[in-house]
Amino acid sequence: MLDHTLTLPEDPEELRSFTARLLAEVKAQAILIEKLRHQLAGHRAHRFGASSETAEQLQLALETSEIAAAAMTARMNLPDIEEKDKPKRRPIPDHIPRTEVELSPGTDACADCGGRLRRIGEDVTDELEYVPGRFIVNRIVRPRLTCSCCEKFVQSPLPSRPIERGRTGPGLLAHVLVSKYADHLPLYLQSQIFDREGLDLDRSTLADWVGKTTALLEPVADAIGRHVLSAEAIFADDTPISMLAPGTGKTQTARLWTYARDERPWGGDAPPAALAIVLGPMADNGSISVLGRSERPASAVTPDAHPAETRVGG
Repeated sequence: MLDHTLTLPEDPEELRSFTARLLAEVKAQAILIEKLRHQLAGHRAHRFGASSETAEQLQLALETSEIAAAAMTARMNLPDIEEKDKPKRRPIPDHIPRTEVELSPGTDACADCGGRLRRIGEDVTDELEYVPGRFIVNRIVRPRLTCSCCEKFVQSPLPSRPIERGRTGPGLLAHVLVSKYADHLPLYLQSQIFDREGLDLDRSTLADWVGKTTALLEPVADAIGRHVLSAEAIFADDTPISMLAPGTGKTQTARLWTYARDERPWGGDAPPAALAIVLGPMADNGSISVLGRSERPASAVTPDAHPAETRVGG
């Protein structure tokens, strides 16, 4: 449930039932995260007795749960939960280059009374950014000004950022997402790479970034999905994949559904696009068909041996 975009029911009884299920799943996620952390701590304590492969599987399972929790927090506008045992992040090392940007109100006169503004201090925010091949720090300086006549306080606001209260630039977020999903580099390995640069970016911090960024990108993904499913012809593929089953040391069979729209062979004007959905081992594939939920099912579907999709697109 946490991994998919959901539509809230309008009926009060259904809404109460939905809320109860959602709270139960959030609680289950929290319990799973805590369990995985204890298991991971135990493997680290006995690192010479446990296989590195098992520890890596725990890292990946914990990473997935933390991303889902962060995405749900951002999607429902819930406040960030400050964990008591979460380690404090070390300051950004001094050897990382700084690019200083000063944001001033743009006027020397008070907007209320016309008096002259005088500088009484400043707020400095260090935002870690990534330029391909190197890290930089955008130092945003916002002078605090006050009117010498009426004592009105004036200061420029912080520019909009992808993650509110987050001190990471969009370039670094894009780098983390591309490394994870395009280059298949897990977050705990990215954390180790950052550590070689002297940057203290814990896996849980990266997971929080990824979860909130995926929630931010959901409207784009939904628009691509609507574009794909509105085609007159859709190419569909069903691929079984192995997914880790946390705590069992085994894998279960999940499914990767891919829908593609490409009208270039017959001179269509619509841009090509693809929609991919990963379904967990417990999902009822036939009952949650994406094509079955679309407002206007495609008139022609070219499937890859998936009977549920063949029935829908017939």
